[in-house]
Amino acid sequence: MEKSKVFFTTFKTNEQENLLKKLRRLMKTAGFETIDFAEKYTAIKLHFGEYGNLAFLRPNYAKVVADYVKELGGRPFLTDCNTLYVGSRKNALDHMDTAYLNGFSPLQTGCHVIIADGLKGTDETIVPIDGEYVKEAKIGHAIMDADIFISLSHFKGHEMAGFGGAIKNIGMGCGSRAGKMEQHCEGKPSADKALCVGCGACRRICAHGAPVIENGKAMIDHKKCVGCGRCLAVCPKDAILADFADSVAVLNYKMAEYSLAVCKDRPCFHISLICDVSPNCDCHSENDIPIIADIGMLASFDPVALDKACADLCNLAEPIRESELGEQLAKHALLMEEESGQDGGCGKHDHFHMVHPDAEWKSCISHAVKIGLGTDQYEMVRI
Repeated sequence: MEKSKVFFTTFKTNEQENLLKKLRRLMKTAGFETIDFAEKYTAIKLHFGEYGNLAFLRPNYAKVVADYVKELGGRPFLTDCNTLYVGSRKNALDHMDTAYLNGFSPLQTGCHVIIADGLKGTDETIVPIDGEYVKEAKIGHAIMDADIFISLSHFKGHEMAGFGGAIKNIGMGCGSRAGKMEQHCEGKPSADKALCVGCGACRRICAHGAPVIENGKAMIDHKKCVGCGRCLAVCPKDAILADFADSVAVLNYKMAEYSLAVCKDRPCFHISLICDVSPNCDCHSENDIPIIADIGMLASFDPVALDKACADLCNLAEPIRESELGEQLAKHALLMEEESGQDGGCGKHDHFHMVHPDAEWKSCISHAVKIGLGTDQYEMVRI
């Protein structure tokens, strides 16, 4: 397979070109203007950041992308889907409040925010994919309604997927609540009896009679449950929880197949910024110090090559000693020294696997290549 081009620039600037101008030049050089944006609805998919987290991308970057789309005649909107977990983005109202608090208002970015899977995370489009693990992907409706799709990703660590880059932003991020459940598990939620108050909200919302109230507590009948996630949205005590049961590899496979469902049959463009590389996802309501220093901005038409290039650049970077990565490396070196009686240098390792030993990202890349989402062979073009 022919190598994909991945365009890269550092965060180094001068008086003539600030970071915002540099991002626009990166996009232009990568071929952004080859896309026909004229009167096209354009979804700009990004992570607005959980409330309390400060590692998410600044809204100024989103404005650069939105302004460029408008300049080329397009109609951009910023978008994301509601979360599966309980937090500040579990429904559209809270999600938009969080987006605005974090600076993603129309006044700041120049375009509107649309939560793609609706008020309660159930507004979805069923996309036939006939993959090895996913037959029909459940994607936020507004994302699939768009004519053009752009991913704007903050590249960072992730406790399950190893890292969060373009594929994570697209596959998991564009899934409706039911879609996220399908990727994380078998799509069947359960009730936490310690939190449940037996109000019956889950039973009333369910069209299939899956929730049953017994002895003042809810129980989900998995034989009747179809995994739509409506009960998660309406529970006033957050007592309905997804069962995170699948292996990391299967999660990665499903995420790649969901990404293919989002990207196939329409123009797509992908941007990743390697900055504030926190060890965990921006879904956390906190962010630890970065594990490495800021590296730069990358863009490509190929999300797989983009993720692989970002991972390679990160693994070449020097760890920050006081970070989670630095601490894990120090522990590993001490253990090796105690076992061998010699200098415990770590040698070659993967930064993301070192931070989260139970996570890995290579299965996602390999499966994405297998299904035709892109290639892991790339040519780095530095500008």
